[in-house]
Amino acid sequence: MAYVRRDAGTLTRTEKRRFVKAVLEVKRRGEYDELVRTHLTYFPSDGERGLRSAHMAPSFLPWHRRFLLEFERALRRADSSVTVPYWDWTRDRTKTSAPWTADLLGGNGRPSDRQVTTGPFAHREGHWTIKVGVTDEDFLTRDLGRARDPLDLPTKSELEWALKDPVYDVAPWDSTVTRGFRNKLEGWGTGRGSASWYNHNRVHRWVGGDMLGGASVNDPVFWLHHAFVDLQWYRWQRRHRGARYLPATPPGPADRQHGRVVARHQKLPPWDVTPDALEDVGRIYRYA
Repeated sequence: MAYVRRDAGTLTRTEKRRFVKAVLEVKRRGEYDELVRTHLTYFPSDGERGLRSAHMAPSFLPWHRRFLLEFERALRRADSSVTVPYWDWTRDRTKTSAPWTADLLGGNGRPSDRQVTTGPFAHREGHWTIKVGVTDEDFLTRDLGRARDPLDLPTKSELEWALKDPVYDVAPWDSTVTRGFRNKLEGWGTGRGSASWYNHNRVHRWVGGDMLGGASVNDPVFWLHHAFVDLQWYRWQRRHRGARYLPATPPGPADRQHGRVVARHQKLPPWDVTPDALEDVGRIYRYA
């Protein structure tokens, strides 16, 4: 029977407590840091050689769907009642709304060094030390809203702009495409600076701190953010019945994307699963 992922803003006090406890247990077991390593390993961008499976590619959505399931299974081994909640950043848009409460993810980082000092993931609580990262800091950092260069979270209309595109993705299947649902949701735009970041990408930058770069998994909000992104894929599928993951077949030898993107029936590393198999997960979970 499918379990339910709920809006973080609707969680009860008990649900929040059990989720936090399960996350801390996954961290204690060492499984959490392995997930950080996985995300770092599959972070190659357009400019790098080889396969792109997690970002700047059609498989952005199925790759993170499978990644979320890895984390959720670890949580449920710790507490079978727990699922990954989602953060609706089109509605909960302030630095003090869900999920930035002391009983869930804690709040913003302090001005001096952006260290998070409130909530269960504050370093001083003794349970959340950054062991796998891109800096030498061992504490969680955030810069909600980017104090020195303010940035707003995506709006409902900006999300709708992505959802109404009836095509999943288009050639050349990278960060430069201006059509297709996948990149409009992932958020690689043209130009420079804030104006070129949409939806998913802009949220990472709004949170700041550890959410910038390949080690973004170190902030537990990563999972709540990606659960909401995953929900948008589900909503897009329901709106555009019959629309499928693209490309259906791999780019040919003469294509500059040959060997660089995952087609519908190809395996998504590091797992033995295809995008096709991840298009319908209704038997595993659903959204409230």
